[in-house]
Amino acid sequence: MQWDWGAVADFMPHFWDGLLVTLQALALGSVISFVLGLVWALLMRAPSRFVRWPVGAVTEFIRNTPLLVQLFFLFYVLPEWNITFSALTTGVVAIGLHYSTYTMQVYRAGIEAVPVGQWEAATALNLPPRRTWTAVILPQAVRRVVPALGNYVIAMLKDTPMLMAITVLDMLGEARLFAQQNFQFTEPLTVIGVAFILISYLASVLLRALERRLVR
Repeated sequence: MQWDWGAVADFMPHFWDGLLVTLQALALGSVISFVLGLVWALLMRAPSRFVRWPVGAVTEFIRNTPLLVQLFFLFYVLPEWNITFSALTTGVVAIGLHYSTYTMQVYRAGIEAVPVGQWEAATALNLPPRRTWTAVILPQAVRRVVPALGNYVIAMLKDTPMLMAITVLDMLGEARLFAQQNFQFTEPLTVIGVAFILISYLASVLLRALERRLVR
């Protein structure tokens, strides 16, 4: 077997297309998971059990079913109920929804790690609940959970190839299509393997820098 740089050059235009799709899915999926995870965490602290129980049941169901099954359900089953999205949108929603159940636990741990004295001080100052959350509790909680959230960003990146199952041409999808058309598998698969390593490393470096900034 001989490495073919010509095959790499031929694959690169397809690689950039796949990379753009991968980064779009990662960025939008991360935003959904972070925002929705915080919503889940706040709802789980609601005083009414009629709010906590349904939220707990829904999040447990999502967390305990495979992401691939959820992708197939959203892409193939929802259209039968006249609910249709593009393949990329479906993938972004599935990734964001799935990982929101994990980020929920991260947020909950961060909120519970805020010292009780902070809650008592907010009460003593007669701060309204909204002000207590936005100015006192959440800023401290978020600083504590940035490393864990960063780990889930990398996990989402490594799960983006699953979108190929619903016809999304991410990096792996482009590599597989190119390999099947040209009967050259080594070069495109090696390129995307290196790309995943570099993106994961850069993401971890940026997250460590953000963590240090928040600590200061």
